[in-house]
Amino acid sequence: MRKWRLFFCFLFLIQTLFAQLEETKRITQRLCSKELQGRGYVNHGDSLAARFLEKEFSQIGLQVLQEHESYFQSFTHKVVTFPREMTVIINSDSLTPGIDFMVDPNSGSSNEIWSYRILTIDELFDVELKNRYLDSKRKMAANITGCVIDIRNISGDSLRKIRLEIIPTLAQQLHLLVITDEKFTFSVGNEPYSYSLVYLKTQKFTNISSIKTHIQSRFNENYLSSNVIGTIPAVKKTKKTIVITAHYDHLGKMGENTYFPGANDNASGVAMLLELARYYSKNPTKYNLVFIAFAGEEAGLLGSAYFVQYPWLKLENIDFLLNLDIMGSGEEGITVVNATKHPEHFQKLVDINTKENYVPIVKARGSAANSDHYWFSERGVPAFFIYTMGPNKNYHDIFDTYENLSFSKFIPISELLKKFINGL
Repeated sequence: MRKWRLFFCFLFLIQTLFAQLEETKRITQRLCSKELQGRGYVNHGDSLAARFLEKEFSQIGLQVLQEHESYFQSFTHKVVTFPREMTVIINSDSLTPGIDFMVDPNSGSSNEIWSYRILTIDELFDVELKNRYLDSKRKMAANITGCVIDIRNISGDSLRKIRLEIIPTLAQQLHLLVITDEKFTFSVGNEPYSYSLVYLKTQKFTNISSIKTHIQSRFNENYLSSNVIGTIPAVKKTKKTIVITAHYDHLGKMGENTYFPGANDNASGVAMLLELARYYSKNPTKYNLVFIAFAGEEAGLLGSAYFVQYPWLKLENIDFLLNLDIMGSGEEGITVVNATKHPEHFQKLVDINTKENYVPIVKARGSAANSDHYWFSERGVPAFFIYTMGPNKNYHDIFDTYENLSFSKFIPISELLKKFINGL
């Protein structure tokens, strides 16, 4: 009889874990779908994702925070988008966006055959020579509309100066094509250049004889986004609160047909947030639990900055905050930002993992302004930013897809986080 009881307990556990993983995959796959437009700012993909999360919050049973009428905390911000055609033709070859070329997130528009000049590296650093081609009157007289620069063999301080100073200056004065061998990544811009800025990989070209572009850049100074916020009250009334966060926005689309799914970054983190919400809706704790899906993270940590400026709960009542990102792998363990800032909390996390062996390693990292925990840390709220490590290196590119996620450590990490939260 005892063996049968153990067998059925084991079977129930397997079924429960399978159901958890299937729900995780459902959430992640939906957030990555083309219907949500990459959860960015073309066709209001982020708003579509927010509405999806609103339904999930409601079905789980999360409550709206007191004195508020909905889950949404809305705010406006600036954003550059690329809603229409995205064409780059080198010589007679039409290039593939996201693979052969990438536009800068702040790129301006262009629709023309370029009359261009190739600038050497020496000319880039020679102010007199450079200005000869950038002066508006001389530029018009020479009929120059664009420049080409090659940064493949540049490194160190020279490369940093080109990226941070020279390229932004050039892109305000004429179209710019930058030849690079670096990995293509996209982002979200909020200060548009006057001209188009295109990054190109040239493996297929021995030389460039002609350039034609059709890029439509659109600048919105008052784009509306919304944080999605819900709560599970404590078992007994208290002010003490634990906050669990993950950003749901991503990069959206670059033109009509190129979108960035953002599976690991951060559909997987939102799936982890919802997994914890489902668990604690059935197992409330001595703390109030607040779950925040942030908007605008990819545009500069905007959603979390707005929340800290206009908080829906007193920041001094937050005992701890867990910010989750890139939860789709974990084969090589997890990294904890702010570990050195909160060594006692970090040691608790390490001790739990040492006992239960959930992940290969819990790696410590210092403070970093690289996600939504940052603004809370700046205001004195104890916070960790946790992300996974693994062989999946797809990030801010078109290959960060649902199909490329392993979910190999998702359930163990969720158990690690639950035990950490319960032990606070």
